[in-house]
Amino acid sequence: MPDPSAEGQRASGAAVFAGLLADLREEGREIDSLVGESPAPDWARPTPAPGWTVAHQIAHLHWTDRAALLALTDAEGFARMVEEALKAPESFVDEGAAEGAALEPAELLARWREGRATLDAALSAASPDARFPWYGPPMKAASMASARLMETWAHGQDVADALGVPRTPTARLRHVARIGVRARDYAYAVRGLPAPEGEFRVELTPPDGGGVWAYGPADAPQRITGPALDFCLLVTQRAHRADLALTATGADADRWLDIAQAFAGPAGQGREPRAGGR
Repeated sequence: MPDPSAEGQRASGAAVFAGLLADLREEGREIDSLVGESPAPDWARPTPAPGWTVAHQIAHLHWTDRAALLALTDAEGFARMVEEALKAPESFVDEGAAEGAALEPAELLARWREGRATLDAALSAASPDARFPWYGPPMKAASMASARLMETWAHGQDVADALGVPRTPTARLRHVARIGVRARDYAYAVRGLPAPEGEFRVELTPPDGGGVWAYGPADAPQRITGPALDFCLLVTQRAHRADLALTATGADADRWLDIAQAFAGPAGQGREPRAGGR
């Protein structure tokens, strides 16, 4: 006879995964709404990422969606993709973005939309705990979906900045914040630095003003507090900490705010502070 508690946990996990996929779809639709009706000249606007236009940002999202789909459906094909990337580790991301950006905006938009739908179907068919290859350790399907949401939100911020369109933060940021917290030690490792011992306490005020999003032991001496939006902008390196209302308590926590990154790959250069900061 099946264990009722185990059955309940599986059902709960499936519901959480379904909610995550719904959030990923909505994040994609929001960015789509920014560019879907934009005239061709807007696609050529420079974004805060040096050398990248709006078209480069959308092309990168399409490129990484295709990589995720390949990891989910064709492990051997993904392995070949990784081999090609290793031949040019410093440039393969830029090259992938440039290839897509060279397309006509309407063609790029259509390919991105089709890729999002196909990836959504593949993720929906996967078990949330199933592991798939990725650039580094294998990832669970749920982690892959979270990573796609984080990247969609971050590159969407670049697009919004380029177009001068304000964005309304949503509760979907909780996925980005969670990755940012869990990636703490990675930020040290990618810089060849030892990670601090013990967890930090992170307390973030959500966009809707509801209950605080809290991570780590309540009595941890190293603490980060502030708006969830500001924390997400920081860990995706879309804003300099001088422009954000984040408070660090403790030397280790303060140091982390200088190097935090939620994304895989080399240490990011981040953004320069705005004139005067906050």
